[in-house]
Amino acid sequence: MRSWDEPKKRKARVEIIPMIDVMMFLLVFFVLISMNVIPALGLKTQLPSSSTAQDLKPQAKAIITITRDAVQVDGENTPIDGLVPRLRQIPKEGEKLNLIINSDRGVEVQKLVDVMDQLKHGGFDSISIATRKQ
Repeated sequence: MRSWDEPKKRKARVEIIPMIDVMMFLLVFFVLISMNVIPALGLKTQLPSSSTAQDLKPQAKAIITITRDAVQVDGENTPIDGLVPRLRQIPKEGEKLNLIINSDRGVEVQKLVDVMDQLKHGGFDSISIATRKQ
């Protein structure tokens, strides 16, 4: 028998409810990221809409994102003057690079034209503008 002065020895327990909560949060985040609800990288843009939008054939491509404040090439901020050198690093040898301009609908037309001029002067002739189908 045990005396009243001795403390009770408790057995260690693994609490499973907090672990289930953590796993549920991870599952929710993975689902949201896979559904592109949470953008992984890049700038948020609202694409202009077009009734003649077409899907592109799979090729080597680079996405140029233009917003009012920034220009990015594949998620990296790039000045307009640095577009051509940055794009020259992307394609593998002998591969033609297809450029997709992802411009926000609120961007001034002049900024879009400046980017396209830089690309044309750099020798890039396959330029597409991303739109949303109506």
